[in-house]
Amino acid sequence: MAKQATQKFMGKNKLVNRLGAQVGSRKLATNILKKRGDMKKSGELTKKGKKRDAMTAEQRAKDRASKRSGRPTKDFKYNPRTNRATLKSKK
Repeated sequence: MAKQATQKFMGKNKLVNRLGAQVGSRKLATNILKKRGDMKKSGELTKKGKKRDAMTAEQRAKDRASKRSGRPTKDFKYNPRTNRATLKSKK
């Protein structure tokens, strides 16, 4: 049941719900999204926000790691338990 509840918040088109669950408040989540430029003052998602909203948790994690490192997203593997992406090990 917990996995099902997590998937409900971590999938596509759940940006506000996901962040609200992480920070403990939907109001705080909308304020964060507005500050980051993902949401307009009216509460509507911006173009940037819609792009992130269309991503899964895995895609967002890989995107964050890619931006930090400058490496392509394909270089990362996703851990759903931690919601983090790490570099794939070299063989």
